[in-house]
Amino acid sequence: MGSNQITLSFPDESKQNYATGITGAEIAQKIGPRLTKDALAIQVDNATFELERPILQNGKIRILTWKDLEGKKALWHTGSHVLAEAVSAVIPNARPTLGPPIEEGFYYDFDVDKPFSEEDLQKIEKKANELLAKKEDLIRKEVTKEEALKLFKDNPFKKELIEEHTKAGEKISLYYQGKFVDLCRGGHVNNTGKIAVIKIIKSGGAYWRGSEKNKMLQRIYAIAFPEKKMLDEWIKQREEAEKRNHLKLGKELDLYSFQKEAPGTAFYHQNATQIWIALTDFLRAEQRQRGYIEVITPLIMKDSLWKQSGHWDHYKENMYFVKIDDEDYAIKPMNCPGHILIYKNSRKSYRDLPIKMSEFGIVHRHEKSGVLNGLFRVRKFTQDDAHLFCTPEQIKPLIKETIQLIDHIYKTCGFTEYHMELSTRPEKAMGSPEQWTQAETALKEALEETNSSYKLNPGDGAFYGPKIDFHIKDSLGRTWQCGTIQLDFQMPQKFETEFIGNDDKPHTPIMIHRALYGSLDRFLGILTEHYGGAYPLWLAPVQAIVLPISEKTLDYAEHVKAELLENGIRTQINSDNQTISYKIRDAQLRKIPLILVAGEKEAQNKTINVRKRDGTVQGEQKIQEFISNTVDRIQQKQ
Repeated sequence: MGSNQITLSFPDESKQNYATGITGAEIAQKIGPRLTKDALAIQVDNATFELERPILQNGKIRILTWKDLEGKKALWHTGSHVLAEAVSAVIPNARPTLGPPIEEGFYYDFDVDKPFSEEDLQKIEKKANELLAKKEDLIRKEVTKEEALKLFKDNPFKKELIEEHTKAGEKISLYYQGKFVDLCRGGHVNNTGKIAVIKIIKSGGAYWRGSEKNKMLQRIYAIAFPEKKMLDEWIKQREEAEKRNHLKLGKELDLYSFQKEAPGTAFYHQNATQIWIALTDFLRAEQRQRGYIEVITPLIMKDSLWKQSGHWDHYKENMYFVKIDDEDYAIKPMNCPGHILIYKNSRKSYRDLPIKMSEFGIVHRHEKSGVLNGLFRVRKFTQDDAHLFCTPEQIKPLIKETIQLIDHIYKTCGFTEYHMELSTRPEKAMGSPEQWTQAETALKEALEETNSSYKLNPGDGAFYGPKIDFHIKDSLGRTWQCGTIQLDFQMPQKFETEFIGNDDKPHTPIMIHRALYGSLDRFLGILTEHYGGAYPLWLAPVQAIVLPISEKTLDYAEHVKAELLENGIRTQINSDNQTISYKIRDAQLRKIPLILVAGEKEAQNKTINVRKRDGTVQGEQKIQEFISNTVDRIQQKQ
């Protein structure tokens, strides 16, 4: 092959030769008209480029569409440029600073004289959508550091970025859309006409580059779509999401609270604690059946441990530290090093493997106050962590078992839809190519043998090994990355972890990092929004409530409550001096699954009148019959 050709690898692992300088748009055209229409950008070796950008060397390629998060981000990144242009037009003295895409939409920070008013935001949104109608090409231009500094001479924020990211004589990239120009590394759609509509979500203060030591700027959050109907769907979903917001429901249902005395940490009240116990008991029982052992490791360990594990080099800025007896300690951000110390505490043989070590481990990670978000982004959380120490031959059966366990857990919790992503060897990988090939093959075969469809993310694995990530879809169609299975060759080597093989020689085990819920705190938040607080019977903090019609039946109602509690049904009684209709409505607002009315007739017949929280009336039932049916439903995780 001559120097005028390049070889590109596609996600399905097929390869194709092209002329050097071919563009993503031209490749999409060769593949077909549908992809040509849907293509938004291109990804080459994990870097996102415009469709018209020439490809000059061999690499891994993916044509990005709206179905890909990186495709969405390319469109949102372009939207941030349009927003900056609109703000500059409406408020001429505004200084644009930074505007990246985020998980949903984008933001842009501006240096302005005063916070944006609602009227300002309306004008800016209107202007942004007017600019879209011009359908401007995004033109990339490389200039010297000196030229860039001259161009942005009146913007100290852009100048700081230029000084930081370029050296004298080096080039820096600019992007033009019509007359507007911005400093940017790229990753856009090639024309603003690919965006049908921009919607401003909110605005607020934000420190320059997230540091309280810097100037306060004004941030605008927005989102963009390639079709206007998508905005309407998004608005409806957002309205429903607001009703289901886990912070709102946390107050209404007395689940948890957040206190100023411990920022970024949830205080779990009785109701949420009951759900927590149900989730952990469920997973414990499933793991016990599969031969897991459960351990508990210290919260605080010496910093030398984290230096040995590699977390000190890669994660120090996210850790908390404390000094004890003039020695430096760290509060654990992860559980893996502690599990390795337990493994190493005694001699292991190949007959002992695999060892499946689990822990509901509390970890702490430093997050800036500005990004804390209820249970979704916290500083202290609990991982349902497990580390499986195994031989190379055991990788595939363990992965298959774990995939099946995760499938069972998710479906039982009500998440019937999820997808998997397999991430393979990155450029800067540790370990031999042979190890990686063996590990990736084991993961692929495990996925295929469990009939699991998956998306391949070439080159996106962790530096220590390939991984499978699980993304669940909730009732609003949102996806959440929760579970993960990661192979690790490095940490067992760093700690000189061994087992004696059947050849009587020491060997290094492979360690599989595995989490199903991921963060229990975050999973609880997702569950709350998925069900809108109306948890299924087995998870509901209060499964039944007994409502005496009057003082005359209070003793009988107490008897019913005692019977239910004795059989493991979480039960309360409402003995307030209110009408029965009021009590029923109150129970429905509390989203209690089973509402049991106890009147004089029921007391005489030794029955209860059963209705559900949705208003369905099931009528009179014998107490023991009701208990038997309810216990059976709880055991079946209904």
